[in-house]
Amino acid sequence: MSNHDPHMRPVIRQLDDSVANRIAAGEVVERPASAVKELVENALDAGARRIDVTIAQGGKALIRVVDDGCGMTAEDLPLALSRHATSKIDGSDLLDIHSFGFRGEALPSLAAVGRLSITSRAGSEGAEIRVTAGRADAVRPASANRGTVVELRDLFFATPARLKFLRSERAETQAVAEVMRRLAMAEPSVGFTLHDEDRLIFRADAEQGDLFDALHARLARVMGRDFIDNAIPIDAEREGVRLTGFAALPTYSRGAAVAQHVFVNTRPVRDKLLTGALRAGYFDTLPSGRYPAAVLFVDCDPHFVDVNVHPAKAEVRFRAPDVVRGLVVSSLRNALAGASRRASDTVGAATLAAFRPEPQAAPERAGPPRYQMDYRPSPGAISMAYQAQAPSFGGFAEAPSARSEIPVENAASDEAPLGAARAQLHENYIIAQTGDGVVIVDQHAAHERLVYERLKGQADATGIASQALLIPEIVELPEGDAARIMAVADELAGLGLVVEAFGGGAVAVREVPALLGKVDATALIRDIADDLADQGASDRLRARVDAVLSSMACHGSVRSGRRMTAEEMNALLREMERTPRSGQCNHGRPTWVKLSLQDIERLFGRRD
Repeated sequence: MSNHDPHMRPVIRQLDDSVANRIAAGEVVERPASAVKELVENALDAGARRIDVTIAQGGKALIRVVDDGCGMTAEDLPLALSRHATSKIDGSDLLDIHSFGFRGEALPSLAAVGRLSITSRAGSEGAEIRVTAGRADAVRPASANRGTVVELRDLFFATPARLKFLRSERAETQAVAEVMRRLAMAEPSVGFTLHDEDRLIFRADAEQGDLFDALHARLARVMGRDFIDNAIPIDAEREGVRLTGFAALPTYSRGAAVAQHVFVNTRPVRDKLLTGALRAGYFDTLPSGRYPAAVLFVDCDPHFVDVNVHPAKAEVRFRAPDVVRGLVVSSLRNALAGASRRASDTVGAATLAAFRPEPQAAPERAGPPRYQMDYRPSPGAISMAYQAQAPSFGGFAEAPSARSEIPVENAASDEAPLGAARAQLHENYIIAQTGDGVVIVDQHAAHERLVYERLKGQADATGIASQALLIPEIVELPEGDAARIMAVADELAGLGLVVEAFGGGAVAVREVPALLGKVDATALIRDIADDLADQGASDRLRARVDAVLSSMACHGSVRSGRRMTAEEMNALLREMERTPRSGQCNHGRPTWVKLSLQDIERLFGRRD
């Protein structure tokens, strides 16, 4: 409750610069990582080709950024510490922004809450300026290499209350390292290092080559070789917006959204529209609780996107958000469908690791070392049934042949991508021989995906059948939500949900998807409206429909424990090769793994 006396007129005051700068610092500099981000972006805007960062105590005691950019003159230094002074825009067009920074707030904000010194050289002579809690000393000559050194000590000493909100030294160091990694991904041609006093935390040397080659090498260094080995290149364009980058296979997923990096005109952003589109691109390929890994770059005319939404510049607003979202979703889905026969290398590596021998304790007497297999069989004995090729094939036979050998002259070629079936283990796992190794297929998971994709194709071709409600269900919504629902009414009708405007903020639900059976139409409409308000799009109804199709596919697929003929197994392999997303089942688990012949030979000591 306010204690203000309504009979007293409040006095309007002009805040002095030091207070205004401390307020601005609260928006721009939340923690040491925010300070590092602003200073490194300034170095990139200055054309630096190498940036070295040193921190102490997670950045609370020291942040030093050294670059080899264009530098500043003695006359530039005081102006650089003035609020809203910048060399990056002239103010005539706030949408024509080609640099990381442009607001002119970072340096004065940092100077207001810490002890800041800037040493720079643009010509033949260097200069230095020092500022403590907003109070600047006179500029003085200094010895310096070409470029700039910004040193920030005792961050937030002038606003000690902010120090209480910082996390542990380790957590702050990790946040700084994450900022460095994101900016290193944005600029592969620039070299970066990060030291915690004398300890090297991160290093990425400048990469050579064209866009994809340089980015490929930089991501291998920053994201790890596993990521890049299991990623698909993305390169697509629509209506002047280009999407590039790398997206990992669904079988290479993470337990949290920690490996999702999105950039807009090379600027790292955390945008709900783009992260929602990324999630939609992997729709129905990941199990619950798993998240895709991807590094995506959206490039467009600066007038197409507004980056001046928040002082931290982490959020953006697109002029045509539907175009951007559609480009991201369709590009990811097409790329994943095109890589339908690929499975994550990590799946094969994990499979191979389960077979690797472990050395026993050294024997008491001299002699060659002995090994034992780390072998943990499932309950029951292993059964291997070599099935004969059936004389005719009309689907998956209910009573397969009991013959125990595949005639060599009739066997499928092992030159096919998934090879030729050679055996069935435990009546669930198909063993196929390829030209350079062995493929193991989970027959139920694989056929489940095949049936699911077939059902989805039929539904897309003929539409989702709808069921008319005896009495239309009226759903009361805020007018904004009702307008969003009606804007996508045609799309909803294609999925079997028919809605009409009912005046004011109400919509009438006249038909629902027949596949869903009894459905709470009011809850469904409100959930879709929430998605549209939050993300600009909703996949909720599609997810509900696909969940039913997935369940139908599960019940209509080859069951575990079912013996298959050689012809059936090979037919399954060939259909997998033709079907998009066949590398993972409806629940996101891998449907097959591959072991190379070289790896198998190493298990038996045939190779070093």
